[in-house]
Amino acid sequence: MNHESKANSTITIKGILSLLMESLDENNSKRVISLGMGDPTLSTCFPNTKVAEEAVADALHSAKFHGYAPTPGLLQARRAIAKYLSDDLPYELSSDDVFITCGCTQAIDVSFTLLARPAANILLPRPGFPIYELSAAFRQVEVRHYDLLPEKGWEVDLDAIEALADRNTVAIVIINPGNPCGNVYTYHHLEKVYCKNSKMLGTIVIADEVYGHLAFGDNPFVPMGVFGSIVPVLTLGSLSKRWIVPGWRLGWFVTNDPSGTFRKPKVVERIKKYFDLLGGPATFIQAAVPSHNYTDRREMEDIPCISFPCKPQGSMAMMAELNLSLLEDISDDIDFCFKLAKEESVIILPGTARHAREQ
Repeated sequence: MNHESKANSTITIKGILSLLMESLDENNSKRVISLGMGDPTLSTCFPNTKVAEEAVADALHSAKFHGYAPTPGLLQARRAIAKYLSDDLPYELSSDDVFITCGCTQAIDVSFTLLARPAANILLPRPGFPIYELSAAFRQVEVRHYDLLPEKGWEVDLDAIEALADRNTVAIVIINPGNPCGNVYTYHHLEKVYCKNSKMLGTIVIADEVYGHLAFGDNPFVPMGVFGSIVPVLTLGSLSKRWIVPGWRLGWFVTNDPSGTFRKPKVVERIKKYFDLLGGPATFIQAAVPSHNYTDRREMEDIPCISFPCKPQGSMAMMAELNLSLLEDISDDIDFCFKLAKEESVIILPGTARHAREQ
């Protein structure tokens, strides 16, 4: 299959959600419960902080931020993000390490654009976030999936990484906290992933940390950047989840490179040039930057056809396993989701949309 065909056939979350919404029975009086999109604003249970709203209002009313922002982003916003991320690192990031993007999705696309080259391949987690596959298809980068192991709390299959990588592997993507598995990696596991990558592959690590610090289990959140002294780490994140403002579309692309690897081949200069092509979030949004689960799980465990490989530790998602032998007239996970939407007005995503393999 060529790259154009792959792009056209790649499943996207928004695409399948649209199909599920279309399948709702308009004659069904049940209230629609949508659990398929990681948008915390859809529920009134998660109000935004007044401080954030006031910061945006103050920036807008100041009349200082109606013009274009510098292409890497407002300096004050980049400084604030650098300081925020540096709190968890053994070294200090500077504003020069930070580039502001339209959400984390644009940061993903920037990563693939900069790493793409003839015959390049990239290692992606399975289950994972489908935007990576779509971006790879458009940038003509081959995708090689490594599995996450549910029996080990969705840890990375380290042996698979070794088997999949070759001299054309340009990066490995690590999503932590996990989306969609809800796992949070320990320092020890991240260290093993990083050591295997740096010693054997020498490729860049793309750390998707959009759910950073949304950890509520036994494992604290550890940023991949703590290991950035040997092989550079590109950290991708956003305000969307932790600050409950996905509509603000403010993300970041950050180079964790204390050893200066990027400066030697002038990679940073190339990044800056590419950002000249992009339009970032609204200037006034950038200016604002500086300033019951146990019961639910117990009730779900009473449904015999649904099981959970492991309890979620973070992010806003979890993976469940269907026992199709206990379900009547259900052929697969997609069939289940569409019938659930039509009969019960409940929207969830099939594992197929996340490239989950059958257990």
